[in-house]
Amino acid sequence: MTWGVVINPISGQGAGAHMGSQVITYLVERNVAYQIISGVSASHTDEALKNFISLNQDCEGIIAVGGDGLAHLVIQHLAQTDIPLAVIPAGTGNDLVRTLGWQMEEIKPILDAALTKKPTAMDLGLADGEWFAAILSTGFDSVVNERANTLKWPHGPMKYNVAIARELPGFRPRDYVITLDDQTITTQAMLIAIGNGKSYGGGMLVCPNADTTDTYFDVMILSPISIFEFLRVFPRVYAGTHITHPAVKIYKSKKVSIDAKAVAYADGERIGPLPVSAECVPRALLVWQQ
Repeated sequence: MTWGVVINPISGQGAGAHMGSQVITYLVERNVAYQIISGVSASHTDEALKNFISLNQDCEGIIAVGGDGLAHLVIQHLAQTDIPLAVIPAGTGNDLVRTLGWQMEEIKPILDAALTKKPTAMDLGLADGEWFAAILSTGFDSVVNERANTLKWPHGPMKYNVAIARELPGFRPRDYVITLDDQTITTQAMLIAIGNGKSYGGGMLVCPNADTTDTYFDVMILSPISIFEFLRVFPRVYAGTHITHPAVKIYKSKKVSIDAKAVAYADGERIGPLPVSAECVPRALLVWQQ
C-alpha cells in the first residue's frame, strides 16, 4: 500500500523542501511506495489531498512535511478516519510535533515509528466545524497574529516579535463571556487559550498540563495586568511556569464557548470573529507519539 507525502516546500523559509527530500530519500531507500501531494497554494494542496484520499482510502498513512498550518489542513481530512498522520517538523512553530513529544532535530525516529509501530489515538478540538490539534486562542496573541499577517518583513519568528512590539503598547483587555461545562464566566481578559495540546507559537507552553488523551480541554484565562507585568511574566510561558501567577486561571472543560468583540486562531490559522464554540472530541485522530 501507498503512503501519501504532503509537502509544503516553502514552509520554514524553505525547510519544507529540504525535509521533503529527506523523507523521500528515506522511503526510497526502504522500497516504500509513496505519492507526493503538493500544490501551488493551500487550496490546491487541499484539493490534491482530498483526491488522493478518495482514491486511496486504504493507504498506509499521510506524512505531512511542513508547519502547523499544513498539519491543520491535513487534519481536516483525517479526523475521525482510520488513516494515521505522521508530522515532520519543517515550519516556524512545529507545535503539533512538540505536542506529540518528538524532538525537532531528528526526523528519522518519527519515520521509523510510522513504518514499524501501530499509531495511537489522540483527542482533537472541533471549533464550529473546524478541527484543531493544539491550541485555540483569542486575545492579545490573536491581535499579534492579525498584525503579523500584514507584515512583509521580517520573515520567520522575528515577524511576531515585531508585531508584539507594535501591538502591546495600545492593547486593551476585552470583555468576554466564557461558557464551560459547569459555569459561565463573565470577565475581562488579555488572553484566553483553549488547550488540547500544551504549546503554540513555537514552544510557548501556554497550557503546560494539557493532555491530548484525557478528553478535556485546559482553558487558560489571563486576567488584565499592566504592560510592565506582562513583559515580566511573558518569558515564563516557555517553561509553563506562568500558570502560578495570580492573574492566570486554568479550568478543565469538555466544551467551551467564547463571545467577545475579538477574533480566534487555532493551530496558528485564523478561525474568524467570535463567538466560537469548541468541543474536545475523544480519540479523533490516529498519530505516532513519542
